[in-house]
Amino acid sequence: MLPTPEQIREYIASNLSCDHIEVQGDGSHFHAVIVSSAFEGKRLIARHQIVYAALGDKMKEEIHALSMKTLTPDEYKVNG
Repeated sequence: MLPTPEQIREYIASNLSCDHIEVQGDGSHFHAVIVSSAFEGKRLIARHQIVYAALGDKMKEEIHALSMKTLTPDEYKVNG
């Protein structure tokens, strides 16, 4: 069974403290906007690695593709 955007959101939120998460997708391809203070001082690749770690094996087993916009709370205030 393919995961829903709500499930992907819950997977991330259960393993990463976030101020905001939006997930859209069709069951195999997803796009997420993730706002977390854990991204402070991190480059893009490190931010994505944090999200992948939060997803764990689900990234290999359930999620075919995930594009993401990772922002700190301050970046989110400015860029929304």
